[in-house]
Amino acid sequence: MLKTLIANLPRTLILAALCAAPLAPAHAQAQPGAGRIGFVATERLMTESKMAKTADARIEAEFSKRQKLVEETVTKLKQMSEKFDKEAPGLTDIDRTRRARELLNMEKDVQRMQREFQEDLMQRKNEERAAIATRAYKIIEQVAEQDKLDAVLAEAAWYSPRIDITDKILKLLDK
Repeated sequence: MLKTLIANLPRTLILAALCAAPLAPAHAQAQPGAGRIGFVATERLMTESKMAKTADARIEAEFSKRQKLVEETVTKLKQMSEKFDKEAPGLTDIDRTRRARELLNMEKDVQRMQREFQEDLMQRKNEERAAIATRAYKIIEQVAEQDKLDAVLAEAAWYSPRIDITDKILKLLDK
């Protein structure tokens, strides 16, 4: 009878039952000392902390001149392109080809300049975020030990505000 019952059940159900059976007693034994969990919204640490705001201001000051240069170069390219479009019908084939090539080369230079600017900016932001994260993780570890937490989650699909320790971490990070 057991063989026919097993034969009629889907394989996945049987596999799940076999895997879960040994865990049931172990889980029941672990229940009395249920663990404590905390949650930290790391993105808030990276945007709301004084360290993050100071880093953003430093990066802004560091990259503002370059950003202005990139924007000016883009504007100049647009102006030259519009001028070329207006004058193109009156130019000789040789002049038209030469100026079109110059515009194409300038466009490539502008794209390269924009790409390098973005890469440098992102690298700099990542460096600053890494410094904040290093300090934050040390503080999280200290708070977890003080509050006797068994785990601190940094990402969750949902979390209860009662386990959120982000504000506590922000205060300590801003000291």
